[in-house]
Amino acid sequence: MIRKFDFLVIGSGVAGMSFALQAAESGKGKVALVCKTTIEEANTAKAQGGVASVTNLKVDDFDKHIRDTMIAGDYISDPRAVEQVVKGAPAGIERLVKWGVNFDKAPDGSFDLHREGGHSEFRILHHADDTGFEIQRGLIEAVRRHPAITVLENHFAVEIITQHHLGVEVTRRTPDITCFGAYILDPDTHKIDTFLSRVTVLSTGGCGAVYASTTNPNIATGDGIAMAYRAKATVSDMEFIQFHPTALFHQGETHPAFLITEAMRGYGGILRLPNGEEFMQKYDRRLSLAPRDIVARAIDKEMKLHGLDHVCLDVTHKDPEETKRHFPNIYAKCLSIGIDITRQYIPVTPCAHYLCGGIKVDLNGCSSISRLYAVGECSCTGLHGGNRLASNSLIEAVVYADTAARHAISHLAEYDYNDQVPEWNDEGTMKGEEKVLIAQDAKEVGQIMSAYVGIVRSDLRLKRAWTRLDLLYEETEELFKRVKATPDICELRNMINVGYLITRAAIERKESRGLHYTTDYPRHAYDQK
Repeated sequence: MIRKFDFLVIGSGVAGMSFALQAAESGKGKVALVCKTTIEEANTAKAQGGVASVTNLKVDDFDKHIRDTMIAGDYISDPRAVEQVVKGAPAGIERLVKWGVNFDKAPDGSFDLHREGGHSEFRILHHADDTGFEIQRGLIEAVRRHPAITVLENHFAVEIITQHHLGVEVTRRTPDITCFGAYILDPDTHKIDTFLSRVTVLSTGGCGAVYASTTNPNIATGDGIAMAYRAKATVSDMEFIQFHPTALFHQGETHPAFLITEAMRGYGGILRLPNGEEFMQKYDRRLSLAPRDIVARAIDKEMKLHGLDHVCLDVTHKDPEETKRHFPNIYAKCLSIGIDITRQYIPVTPCAHYLCGGIKVDLNGCSSISRLYAVGECSCTGLHGGNRLASNSLIEAVVYADTAARHAISHLAEYDYNDQVPEWNDEGTMKGEEKVLIAQDAKEVGQIMSAYVGIVRSDLRLKRAWTRLDLLYEETEELFKRVKATPDICELRNMINVGYLITRAAIERKESRGLHYTTDYPRHAYDQK
């Protein structure tokens, strides 16, 4: 089946839905919003902390936010991207509110602001401790109300369509690669349909699921990045994987691990060993409010030094009722496993959380492939550099969805559908792929990435990852060619592709910088082996 839409948006987090709403509100054409599972399931919904934006002009300003972002990014960030996001943030907040998102207010009617690690001022807008869920809720309702948006749930994007599918040889040196849409698997017919579009947007989120333990949902398998890379798009900064320092340690909960928000440390939470001893003073003068890469490495070191599987976050010194009011979901979750956070330490451990790299885009969200945009976590705008500043990701998604939508709308009349695109050919392939092999290989990818391409790396570990991923790649590609495509086999391909990209980028960076720490090129005074 061939379907046509003016705007094809693949991914339904804050970035994808923001773009879809702006494109639909322009009145320029029909929008398809393709969701891998349900529209509710996205990384956005898991974000607890909040959205960073300068709003209290009495004490805060754009220059402070820019400086905090550059410091956290280890000065690898693109200053143009940083300025665009920081200065565009207030307008982005206004759009979210217009679409129905609620943020907590102070008694005087102003936004109730939190402070998080790496921020010099209180500038985090939030909705209790489930800000991402509230943003997702508000945008879903707005999307479902708009008649120009067609929501396609449980549809799996398999490949981006370019000249390659017309029989033209496409390499990374081809100067005019163009996207004509995507091949998408229909869950009802189990067939791959051809979606032709004038503009295609990848907003597929991150890749945390390539690690054995992550705060991301299971669907975060790096699909958009892998598809774009196979289509010969430029991908950048994949070595910069942010490990959140404080995921709840609870046996068996690894995909996803429950996040203990950064805001809890901003609230006054103190990191301790299980015996009550503080340790962050050994690593950074900002103590528990140091940026995430420093805190995660410090925890990793302490766990290895003392043979621990977790450390602890302590808020027992804070007012119990205030703690419950600020963090109701964390309080309830911990209580469900027998921990009263007002009286007991919270067991925490670092795990994969956020990708700072991705599909390289310009200030308009344009990838290196014509008519293909990337927004949100799957994109590399240059904002985050070597390390993401807490709560900068949601506002980046909103700001870049805006710039991408405005750019796409202004150029839409220049594009047309390519009716020469052939339908997907799976003739001669078989049903009934080896599910047990696919599940085992996916598990092995997670084990390889966590063991060898984790918080602390080395040349030896990275070489081992490369060798093992290469073997899995050959086996999986052979399987993919002889079976009918299913979400399972497609996800495995994407996970292996993304694991390879992270490993290759880590091998190529011969320094410890930002989130990339290697014992062969140590930068810090303490050695974390």
